[in-house]
Amino acid sequence: MNSMNDTGVVAGPASGQTSRTHRLRGLAVTGFIAALAAMVATTLAAALAQAVGVDFEVPDGGETIPLPGFAVVTGFFSVVGIVIAVALLRWSARPAERFVWTAVSLTAISLVPPLLSGANAATITALLGLHLVPAAVMIPILTRGLRARTD
Repeated sequence: MNSMNDTGVVAGPASGQTSRTHRLRGLAVTGFIAALAAMVATTLAAALAQAVGVDFEVPDGGETIPLPGFAVVTGFFSVVGIVIAVALLRWSARPAERFVWTAVSLTAISLVPPLLSGANAATITALLGLHLVPAAVMIPILTRGLRARTD
């Protein structure tokens, strides 16, 4: 080890593993910050809708969705999106492209339940909008994060 040729540079799987771990962890951190922003934006949009008279009773005359419920559901599905993005970064050759297709498809599917909920028109319209708010926050941020980590 006292050789003059010992450069002290670590090469091989350990370096690649560290780089991959940093990319995955960096995307996850970015995603969690975006999830918090999506939760706040969605909850504020729901509060605004309530302020203008949307009752969020599902079905019409049934249980009212509480404001914290919007934050919890947004947080949960944002974390699902983060897991999908991290998995695609790990195992896909084109993670950003695959993520956009997956996220947009899942967002489109998420628009079906409000239409079938039996709520009044104002609640349905608000719920549709509230599905698009976190998608508008999460999809671009995670896509940008994926592109930055695959270039």
